Amino acid sequence: MVMNPLRQLEARGQSVWQDNITREQLQTGGLQKLVDEDGLSGVTTNPSIFQKAIGGSADYDSEIADLARQGKDVTAILDTLIIEDVRNAADVLRPVWERTGARDGFVSIEVGAHLARDTRGTIAEAHRLWNAVNRPNIMVKIPGTVEGVPAIKQCLIDGLNINITLLFSIDHYEAVAQAFLEAVEARLQAGKPVNQLASVASFFVSRVDTIVDNTVEAKLKTETNPVTRAKLQELVGKIAVDNAREAYARFESLFGPTSQRFQKLANQGAQPQRPLWASTSMKNPNRRDVLYVEELVAPLTVNTMPPVTLDAFRDHGVVRGDTAREDLDGARRRIQALAELGIDFAALTAKLEEDGIKQFADAYEGLVESANQKLAVLRVSTRS
Repeated sequence: MVMNPLRQLEARGQSVWQDNITREQLQTGGLQKLVDEDGLSGVTTNPSIFQKAIGGSADYDSEIADLARQGKDVTAILDTLIIEDVRNAADVLRPVWERTGARDGFVSIEVGAHLARDTRGTIAEAHRLWNAVNRPNIMVKIPGTVEGVPAIKQCLIDGLNINITLLFSIDHYEAVAQAFLEAVEARLQAGKPVNQLASVASFFVSRVDTIVDNTVEAKLKTETNPVTRAKLQELVGKIAVDNAREAYARFESLFGPTSQRFQKLANQGAQPQRPLWASTSMKNPNRRDVLYVEELVAPLTVNTMPPVTLDAFRDHGVVRGDTAREDLDGARRRIQALAELGIDFAALTAKLEEDGIKQFADAYEGLVESANQKLAVLRVSTRS
């Protein structure tokens, strides 16, 4: 009997997380089934996910009505619903957290995107969410912006598990990795435990291909030199995986056995800050739907997949080895070629960060609007 491909990822040291949460999945045992059958060991959330879960179903309607009758406004209602779902998911995954010695079994909850440029506000909100959920196996998501890095470091020093989100560039990845290392060192210096302090650095994948491919295609429309055209065409559909592979190489240099700095921390109980591959659903219908899973397999990594990608990989995913370590020279050559061809990759990743912040902010506004529409309908029905 062929092993479930998702279980094969687990066997290679990669954790499988779900980028989704719904009340239905929690109430019907669907999440527990994924844990039991597929080895699922984590859940990530964001405003877009809650917009679909709460706005796109009737599962929350009765609770929305009850909370409204208690006098809560729409923001407080949504806060209550989100915290409840995260808490319940954390309870499902608590045995995984215990079995793995606090290495896995996490559920993420996100600081609002409106705080992405507000260091102090992010720290305060991260602590509020941490205390409100009140589970040891949650991670608070903080964007890896320039303003987010000091917030990440302080929250880690304070003992919060942190999922750094919206990472697109190697420079930003290294900044948050350094923040983690400095936080662990600060805790040890203060005599605080580090064995249960966990963090992941969420490196986004598919969006990189989307923006690079669009930029390349625009250049191809006006480029007539056949040599230059061939160089441009070689980059299509490659840079997202290349960028992630470079991030994994940096991870190994910072947290691997050759890193004296981290090994000293590991000897005192610290665990590494693992890379997490996010945005791993394929956006291009002409490409293999599980490519961003198959090409980024490696030990001490996480791949968080939406349900459609989880289902697809279970059905026809192929695990051929530690693919995140493959063709690193080629990856570096292609990334270097971007600059040689007049494509400013740093500018593109900066735009992706800004677009990501706006997307999550817009999703939350959409969630508020959906909840307000539900309230209008539900209040009419309660009066009739």
